[in-house]
Amino acid sequence: MALLETIAFALFAFVTLASSLGVVVVRDVWHSALLLGVALLSVAIHYIMLQAEFVAVVQVLVYVGGVLILITFAIMLTRRESEDEAGAAGEVTT
Repeated sequence: MALLETIAFALFAFVTLASSLGVVVVRDVWHSALLLGVALLSVAIHYIMLQAEFVAVVQVLVYVGGVLILITFAIMLTRRESEDEAGAAGEVTT
């Protein structure tokens, strides 16, 4: 049983580190926000593994449910079309 817990911890530790690194390295803001969501969910899984279920639920509700949705709306509302998309839609760019 201890070996299985160690393997699960190592797997989710790798997921947390990889997605956190991806948040910083990825150039697209949308993908960075999605990787932030993966990192926050992975931290919640670490809390569950530590038998702190309440903290895990608060992590998911507050950070994933609130902050990440707010970031997603901000990205969607402030994104501009690139020149290629505007030209393909038949709009005149000046």
